[in-house]
Amino acid sequence: MSGGVYGGDEVGALVFDMGSYSVRAGYAGEDCPKADFPTVIGVTLDREDGSTPMETDGEKGKSGTTYYIDTNQLRVPRENMEVMSPLKNGMIEDWDSFQAILDHTYKMHFKSEPSLHPVLMSEASWNTRAKREKLTELMFEHYNIPAFFLCKSAVLSAFANGRSTGLVLDSGATHTTAIPVHDGYVLQQGIVKSPLAGDFMSMQCRELFQELGVEIVPPYVIASKVRIDSVREGTPASWKKKEKLPQVNRSWHNYMCNTVIQDFQASVLQVSDSSYDEQVAAQMPTVHYELPNGYNCDFGAERLKIPEGLFDPSNAKGLSGNTMLGVSHVVTTSVGMCDIDIRPGLYGSVVVTGGNTLIQGFTDRLNRELSQKTPPYAFEIDSQQHNCGQRCLDRWVLTTPQYIMTLFLLLLGNFPANVDFKTGEVPLTKERRKRKKPTTTTT
Repeated sequence: MSGGVYGGDEVGALVFDMGSYSVRAGYAGEDCPKADFPTVIGVTLDREDGSTPMETDGEKGKSGTTYYIDTNQLRVPRENMEVMSPLKNGMIEDWDSFQAILDHTYKMHFKSEPSLHPVLMSEASWNTRAKREKLTELMFEHYNIPAFFLCKSAVLSAFANGRSTGLVLDSGATHTTAIPVHDGYVLQQGIVKSPLAGDFMSMQCRELFQELGVEIVPPYVIASKVRIDSVREGTPASWKKKEKLPQVNRSWHNYMCNTVIQDFQASVLQVSDSSYDEQVAAQMPTVHYELPNGYNCDFGAERLKIPEGLFDPSNAKGLSGNTMLGVSHVVTTSVGMCDIDIRPGLYGSVVVTGGNTLIQGFTDRLNRELSQKTPPYAFEIDSQQHNCGQRCLDRWVLTTPQYIMTLFLLLLGNFPANVDFKTGEVPLTKERRKRKKPTTTTT
């Protein structure tokens, strides 16, 4: 157990950061989270006769539901297991699945009672008040935690880079978002979102393999690969399929195929320095990649054209005539929706975060395009965390014991002294401490 000591008081706070792609959780003050696993979970229902499948590693939920959480459990082929995410548009949608993830994290990773630790949890910058109140109720009622603090993910990313004012560009799995932060507060009117993100590139990669006539075969299907003496580039793979595989659902099979595509994205794709040009791309070095079934090929211009859709949607297949914004347009549109007096401060600190920003050449291309679109402003892109793990986990930089203690002291100063939260009562967010006005008497 960890957590640190501040002012003689042991904090022991836990930090939860849930994104559309992965869940990260750990003790405040540590360099890396103790848990980092996929947000999606496997769900199976009990059979009609009341029996359950012959599995013992799942976690029982409500209404006879069994949840399979974490990488090892999720990637085992099971009959009638659906894959789903508790989040929609970055916000909690399925509360039973979300609670199952919290139960798993406390039980398997922290191995400690929830009532012993305060909790800091990140939330989407556009999260609604109703969902925030329901989450607060869940944490206090069900887990009986001593203190709870919700913080906008964009604010955490800005603070992690030493900025209280700046524009946070978060390009994750489901969307790319530009979020202006001023003096530690998110400017809601300036939030701009685009669906051009990681899932979009996965779709483009899938279409590329279809054009090449290559079948995406996940590892769970492959029993062995057959050796071929003379292999040319693009030669169809020769492999044997496993026998007696369970009848898996389409959602789980697609998830396993996506894991192969995501590995291809991380290994092969690169963002061009300037707008995509077919002749220039043809001169770029190729990258060799081998699929799990043994098919291997050298990829050249394709690896530049796919991520080009993030910056120039007109180059993406199937998106001709669309009105979606590229990455640089998302940034300039967001800043343009803010007050003119704070625009120099936003352009002066552009913080990039999210898995897509780790693609080779992403920040260089963004730097070039912003310099062309915003000549009157002096801007700076903060991407100090060049390491893959650090930039994806940049919100952990500020989860020091001192910062956590400050948050909870602030919380206790602005909320009622007693943190009782009972069913049916007015939520804590509405029970503000009533300050008595000074009274005067006349004689």
